[in-house]
Amino acid sequence: MFRRTFWFGTGMAAGVWATTKVNRKLKQLTPDSLAAAAANKALDAGTRLRDRAVGFAHDVRDNMAQREAELDDALGLNAPVDRELPAPRRHNAIENNPTYVDRTTYSYNRNEDH
Repeated sequence: MFRRTFWFGTGMAAGVWATTKVNRKLKQLTPDSLAAAAANKALDAGTRLRDRAVGFAHDVRDNMAQREAELDDALGLNAPVDRELPAPRRHNAIENNPTYVDRTTYSYNRNEDH
């Protein structure tokens, strides 16, 4: 008698457990629940994507500043600046050049080059 009662109780417990599991799964598979789950996953994915994009932008900005500093050092742009500028030399070079031709007038004739 005790065995029958034990197995009857065990069977009832298993039935209640299985019914509860099936009801939970059915509630998860309703259209509203599926839509809410999809929306939550989309929000999570969007948040992860935004975080990665922001991190990438920060990395690019940091590396860009580092590379710019390296180029400034290589070109000597960070060197101390002399207060006195050198005298302009362009005019002297043009005036002393005997082959210099003054081209202040321009021809708009396109056939001239052919």
